[in-house]
Amino acid sequence: MVRIEELPDDFDESLVLNKPPTAAPPAAPAADPFAALAASGEVPFPINESRLKNEPNAPSLPPGMAAVRSHTADEIVDMINKTPLFMTDLEKAMEEGEDNVMLDAIRALQYEGTRAEVAQGFRESGNEVTRQKNWKDGKEFYTKAIAVLTGEDKWEKPEDPERERIKEREIAEACYANRALCNLELQNYRSTTLDCAQALKVNPKNIKAYYRSAFALLKVDKIDQAEDACARGLHLDPSNKPLQTISSKIAARKAVLEDLAAKRRAEEERLRKEEIFLKTALQARKIRVRMTDQPPELEDAAMHLSPDPLSATSTLVFPCVLLYPMDAQSDFIKEFSETHTIADHLEYIFPLPWDERQEYTVDSVDCFMETAAGGLIKAGKKMSLLKIISGGKIELVDGMVKINVVPASKAAKWIAEMKAKRVA
Repeated sequence: MVRIEELPDDFDESLVLNKPPTAAPPAAPAADPFAALAASGEVPFPINESRLKNEPNAPSLPPGMAAVRSHTADEIVDMINKTPLFMTDLEKAMEEGEDNVMLDAIRALQYEGTRAEVAQGFRESGNEVTRQKNWKDGKEFYTKAIAVLTGEDKWEKPEDPERERIKEREIAEACYANRALCNLELQNYRSTTLDCAQALKVNPKNIKAYYRSAFALLKVDKIDQAEDACARGLHLDPSNKPLQTISSKIAARKAVLEDLAAKRRAEEERLRKEEIFLKTALQARKIRVRMTDQPPELEDAAMHLSPDPLSATSTLVFPCVLLYPMDAQSDFIKEFSETHTIADHLEYIFPLPWDERQEYTVDSVDCFMETAAGGLIKAGKKMSLLKIISGGKIELVDGMVKINVVPASKAAKWIAEMKAKRVA
């Protein structure tokens, strides 16, 4: 696209407008600060001779390069940080304990003034970062201010000791209350309550301390203590909106917890009654049960009264395991009613998928159960479970029925093996 523009009267007509623009020279690459240090003839850091002896025949390096090459990048950065012009951590710069007049002067400036003035400096720094919601740094600044107020008195002596004492109490109260806010935001609820307690020791009328303490206690469901802190604050300032709001939240949470506690008590009472009814039913039927310290994990499969656990007319139901000892197999029956027979269950379990020889049919197997004395009884397949286990001979360990199912042709062999094991 062609553009035509009118030239001003003072335009220099000697200029060549159609000449292509001259390319700008390429920008110089960014200089490597470590290379610059190495190229200089100065020795910016002490030379570590042990690291320069890896190649004995190599020529000697210039002092500046040797100083840089004999240290890692991290070590160089660490040494730079200890230089007053570049340092970022005063404590780190002073950690080696070397005499450094400039550092001593900087440190003196940091802690110059009376105890209250130094603490106030930390307090103001804490206020500045907390306004930016930097809770962690705010907590650290308030902690330093508190340490100044409670630690060794190494500061300048005040001109007015009484006024200084009042100022210290004011700063201490504010720092404890503000550190409580930081801890609250950081979800350090116990620390919040401790800081609030310290603030209230200084000033029992600190409303913010009551509010933050109540808030933290609510978060950990210490409702009675939260109510007390909130009530004390409202006693001092009944119209305080934040305290009124937290009071409503405490009341709502208290109602929820009381409802949960009532349901828990009702559930515990129901389970207690179910246990009594179950024990009574077992005793009435003369069924022997022994519970162990580590019962098997069967989820919701357990002996119980069905359909109503709190009715004396309900039927006893047991979990049952069918063992096939000649083939190392088993089947689990979640609910075996006392009115059912073994045949009732074998009819839908057979044929077994792994029984290639077809040895297991309802008519071709015998069923055995172990007695409490360690012997065996042959259980009738057409008898109800109640008739088999009542009387006290059979012991149900952890409330589970165990039935050994053996092909009749192998029953004698299996019984002999069981007797041999018992004798051994």
